[in-house]
Amino acid sequence: MPINILMPALSPTMEKGNLAKWLKKEGEAVKTGDVIAEIETDKATMEYEAVDDGVIAKIVVPEGTNDVPVNQLIAVLAQGGEDLKAAAAAAGKGASAPKPPSPGIPSPQPSPQRGEGAAQQVPAPQAKATAPPPSTSPRGGEVAARGAAGEGARAGDHTTNRVLASPLARRLAKEAGIDLLRIAGSGPHGRVIARDVAAAKEGKGLRAPAAAAGAPAVAPSMSDAQIRALYEEGSYELIPHDGMRRTIAQRLTASMQTIPHYYLTVDCDVGKLLAAREEINATAPKDKDGKPAYKLSVNDFVIKALALALQRVPDANVSWTEAGLLRHKHSDIGVAVALPAGLITPIVRNAETKSLSAISNEMKELAARARAKKLRPQEYQGGGSSVSNLGMYGIKDFTAVINAPQSTILAVGAGEERAVVRNGKLEAAQIMSVTMSCDHRSVDGALSAQLIGAFKALIENPVMMLV
Repeated sequence: MPINILMPALSPTMEKGNLAKWLKKEGEAVKTGDVIAEIETDKATMEYEAVDDGVIAKIVVPEGTNDVPVNQLIAVLAQGGEDLKAAAAAAGKGASAPKPPSPGIPSPQPSPQRGEGAAQQVPAPQAKATAPPPSTSPRGGEVAARGAAGEGARAGDHTTNRVLASPLARRLAKEAGIDLLRIAGSGPHGRVIARDVAAAKEGKGLRAPAAAAGAPAVAPSMSDAQIRALYEEGSYELIPHDGMRRTIAQRLTASMQTIPHYYLTVDCDVGKLLAAREEINATAPKDKDGKPAYKLSVNDFVIKALALALQRVPDANVSWTEAGLLRHKHSDIGVAVALPAGLITPIVRNAETKSLSAISNEMKELAARARAKKLRPQEYQGGGSSVSNLGMYGIKDFTAVINAPQSTILAVGAGEERAVVRNGKLEAAQIMSVTMSCDHRSVDGALSAQLIGAFKALIENPVMMLV
């Protein structure tokens, strides 16, 4: 029997993906392990491997198609001896390809690399190095297993926070930035449909914030139409959001709304650090072409210092869950890397065990692959804490938003020469301000003060990182 190939879920939060490229054509034979397609999400491009032998009987979703829902049929694989036309007709029955965007409605074009990794699996091809093996099931059926995110997307209605809404309404509401909880549905059983979202854009049919089931009492946001009405027609250019920008907006909004942030700031004297960095870089071994084996940055010291501080204050190396705190054994440090479309935080795993030179070289490699959108999901998901450094832009100090499920993030400003008083005398010193954002649910004030104090001690005396 033919096998239906479905759009996989490549991360716990993925609902849709872009089918960037087909690497196999209709009528072409494939073997287990062959890469047959490239799937883009908001942060990475994943290779999609075949897990069965067969022949591509039909490609349902053409390459270059954006926003293909998870678990939607994208191709049909015929097995040995099957008639390709019959296989395509039988296996693809009842499935539908995504509709092309309506004329006149702008949609972002797929970039060469974009996306985020995998949680749900299907018995046909799977994404390379993204999740556990696919669950077993009778061959020839169309099956999608549940992943870490729960049930996959269905072809029919979707329930989000107890709100019944059609897939089209969900997409339109997401694009307009309107919470479905605030839209009064006019469809069967109160289901939110497309016309309800259209009315909500005009400010009609919106529930008061407190009336939305389970929603926090916050002021309603302006609709797209209301915002555009404030500006003269033709005075602006509409740049559609891509997947990464939407994901960043959703996650940071959720972080600020659900995590009780508070902030601690200290000034660190980095004079010894800068001297040590200069000496270490000057004595770095060189290869035959004269290229040094490593070149340490201030950020490398920051990563190491934070990793060791979390080991010294292990009760702060935690993640909040409703069942209890997850206390991490190692210090996995995420590092914010700026991309043209947003940012991503690749993670240096077990940073407390690595030398400064190893951290430096690993970060250079991770940053390069992050900018090329070639990171695997396990390289940017999870982590115990993060570092966001804007010092290279001359920023003195700032606060950063916690990257859930982490409990802390360290915002690092520029090191600069400032006047300080030592032993009653005014002196010049190289000072760097750092601000730690903390989740008050999991890390109380006294505990976070110990953590940032441990960081300050290490960053001001870098020789302690070498012991």
